Amino acid sequence: MSSPSTTTPTPRVAKAWRDGFVAVAAAFAVMFALAAAGSACAGAGDLPGGAYPRVVAAVVVLAAGGSVDASGGAGSLAGAALDLSVLPLSVSLAGALTAGCAFLRPLKGRAVATARELLGRAVPLVVFWLLALLGTGVVARQTFALSPGDSLVTDIGELVGSAPTVGFRADLPVTLLGGLLWIVGLLVVALLVSRRAPLPAALVRFHTAVRPAAFATLALLLAYVALAGVVGLVVAVTQGHAERTLAVLLLGLPNLAWIALTVGLGGAWEGRVEGPFGLPLPHALDEVLRGPGRSTVDVSALAERDSRWWLLVVVAAVLLLGTGVLAAVRSPSEVRPWRHALHLGLALTLAVLTVCLLAGVRAGFGLSLLGIGDVGGLGGRVELTPVLWRTLGPALLWGAVAGYLGALLARPLRHRGPADGAEGPAKS
Repeated sequence: MSSPSTTTPTPRVAKAWRDGFVAVAAAFAVMFALAAAGSACAGAGDLPGGAYPRVVAAVVVLAAGGSVDASGGAGSLAGAALDLSVLPLSVSLAGALTAGCAFLRPLKGRAVATARELLGRAVPLVVFWLLALLGTGVVARQTFALSPGDSLVTDIGELVGSAPTVGFRADLPVTLLGGLLWIVGLLVVALLVSRRAPLPAALVRFHTAVRPAAFATLALLLAYVALAGVVGLVVAVTQGHAERTLAVLLLGLPNLAWIALTVGLGGAWEGRVEGPFGLPLPHALDEVLRGPGRSTVDVSALAERDSRWWLLVVVAAVLLLGTGVLAAVRSPSEVRPWRHALHLGLALTLAVLTVCLLAGVRAGFGLSLLGIGDVGGLGGRVELTPVLWRTLGPALLWGAVAGYLGALLARPLRHRGPADGAEGPAKS
């Protein structure tokens, strides 16, 4: 007769694989929906050669941690160069929230879980994630001809017998490696921000130091996205170019929202815009980047064109103070204010570093004939990269101040006494 220990694991293993499949299916469905809507608003539906579904697949590959290589060509006498590096963070964020919530849902209700149990839950989700990413990457490849609409370019294309083309394809090995790091990082972050998800016994002691500040910082990032979404919808309704604005909201809203966060904290970015291509939102950012050479984007540079950009500092101050209060309320009452300052300062610095690594933009296209570049004025370039030393320092300072003040303001909002590791602080 078989013992209970030999029969009970099978249903648990089957449930873990079922839950992993559901989580990945839901996350990819959400990402495909956003990518399809955003790409359609951006005009991808008008691309030749039935490229639209393949463009959507490429957007999902990028959003899920993969890599897409772009290329160009224009026959034997002419050449085309294409460079693209941008992450559609709206799609990434939607997929991350869906997969993270689905991963955490079966784990709630206990303070402690073994590392083996957590791995048993994570491995199926990771396997299905990589399989879905591989299938999407196979579809994400296309080459199609450009129709620049310029008579000189058209004449050159007829002369050399080849119109300029651009293409893209997913780099499958890099995509699988990047997707693995992406999904593992997501699951780690999910465990860090959830106060009700269990941890291995050896890590429970870090609950107080990490989870309240991590959760509050995530709430800050989501608050910026929500606020930027409201502003974007108002712009779409009142300023025209609704489809272009909706494309930004559906594909790159967190890119702009989180850059606004860093600028409001006193950080800086630098870059340039050349040629007919530009950033769709906001207009002031495009103006700053069209200066001679590389331009620096900070709150003062934006405010030179419109003084209302100083509101970014006010918004940052108000939301960060709320972040400090939220972190303190979710912490045990005996934690001293200086510890809150340390925890939130480090959490905000890590979050801003992540934003700097993810939210940058680099895109360019050039067409040349016999080595002579920029035929017909078609070439263009957009770059926007962070100035790390000017961005991380203010984040650490602002986070520390907000953590300290938040701890003082939170004292009347909670009961005294320690918080349970699984249940979090007592609610008022």
